[in-house]
Amino acid sequence: MTDFGEDDFFVASLKGVILKINPSVWIIDITHRIPSFDIQTTSFILLASYKYFPPQTIFLVVVDPGVGSERKILFARTKEYYFIAPDNGVLSLVLEEEEVEDLREITNEKYFLPDLSHTFEGRDKMAPAAAWISKGVPCSEFGPAKSSFEKLDVEKPQLKGTEIVGHVLYQDKFGNLITDIPARMLEDIGGKTGRKSIDLVIRGKKISSFMQSYSSAKRGELLFLVGSVGTIEITAREESASKKLQAGIGDEVRVCVRRPIKNLHG
Repeated sequence: MTDFGEDDFFVASLKGVILKINPSVWIIDITHRIPSFDIQTTSFILLASYKYFPPQTIFLVVVDPGVGSERKILFARTKEYYFIAPDNGVLSLVLEEEEVEDLREITNEKYFLPDLSHTFEGRDKMAPAAAWISKGVPCSEFGPAKSSFEKLDVEKPQLKGTEIVGHVLYQDKFGNLITDIPARMLEDIGGKTGRKSIDLVIRGKKISSFMQSYSSAKRGELLFLVGSVGTIEITAREESASKKLQAGIGDEVRVCVRRPIKNLHG
């Protein structure tokens, strides 16, 4: 998983290094179309996809705006998976969800390529380390243990009275806006009892259609629902919610209990 795109030699080089060390390994691309240097998008896509892979999968994540700097290269082992990435926050969402059993800095040059570059550590250090892990090299061989890792500086969704305040975490190719508000938080404001009882507000626009699926709405209608990753998602049927709302990653989202309309006639 990288931000390298598919037009240059970068991805091919990573795969070549891995296959030269372990020709029997099975390489699957998650994506190489991450926006350049976008650590937050990387972290979300990894979070949304990793748990569908089989146990013992090794995830190699190379989105590395700090390449050649003092930033560390991180190796994490959880109960079922292995992760290798720059220690810049790209693993923070996954490692906050998983129970980390071993966390290390990769420093052992024995498992690097012999001729190192200061501009392509994904090829020279991370890819060979991933390949050697697939060959069964013990975690302890790669470097010293660490007690912490870099985390994204993102605000967590909060419950404030009868409303939940969160943010747009990701925008997909359809223009759907995926928020950081987990569906379970709806129970805290009464959303469990009825889907007609809550509204969502983003960029001053109130959306009252809380539905179960995209097809429940009319074409072009704005709605919100519980998306496939288990969080609140803002969408417009067969159109881009992002364009209709002029909204994107980082925008504040509020989900609140709908106030009853007062009867002016008593």
